[in-house]
Amino acid sequence: MLLSWLRIGIAVGTEMVMVGEVSFPPQITTTKPLSLLGHGITDIEIHFLQIKFTAIGVYLEPEIVGYLQQWKGKTGKELAEDDDFFEAVISAPVEKFLRVVVIKEIKGSQYGVQLESAVRDRLAADDKYEEEEEETLEKVVEFFQSKYFKKDSVLTFCFPAKSGTIGFVTEGKEESKIKVENANVVEMIKKWYLGGTRGVSPTTIACIADNLSGLLSK
Repeated sequence: MLLSWLRIGIAVGTEMVMVGEVSFPPQITTTKPLSLLGHGITDIEIHFLQIKFTAIGVYLEPEIVGYLQQWKGKTGKELAEDDDFFEAVISAPVEKFLRVVVIKEIKGSQYGVQLESAVRDRLAADDKYEEEEEETLEKVVEFFQSKYFKKDSVLTFCFPAKSGTIGFVTEGKEESKIKVENANVVEMIKKWYLGGTRGVSPTTIACIADNLSGLLSK
């Protein structure tokens, strides 16, 4: 079933934001316009060689600043190191959308296992890993199992404003979707990408912090 909040519009003619060689539109429209308020990469350094895995674009409702006023006047560096700030970003009742573009090809099964491990560890640390969460994660892993993400493959994550659900869409010739409705699992997936100092991409966290610092200073 096509989820209504997964119909994504990209404005034509807008100047793209480049993250390395990957381009991101500065604005997209889901149920409403969302702005690119953070971007970065996931990578690893092996023998002084940087290997990039994905580029990430984080789209948020600009109105999110209304829920972050207590951090007004803080610098981007201060915000990047403040996990309470990112807890507020995650919990703010605004729509959030992640666009993840593959740089180094990866099997869907590998990506699914990475996601499962990160989410499970976070759930266990908060004593929220029960049978229901385990079953939900198994379904997510199964969804990714048969997929193969070539370079420039796109995964999108939609987090509606007032719902404990998330939609994964894998874009491309074989577009496929899954809806995740376990609120605890949804929260930890958000934290995997937006979890402050524990987020999977420090460059993305720093960029979000800088941009929101700028918006809060206006």
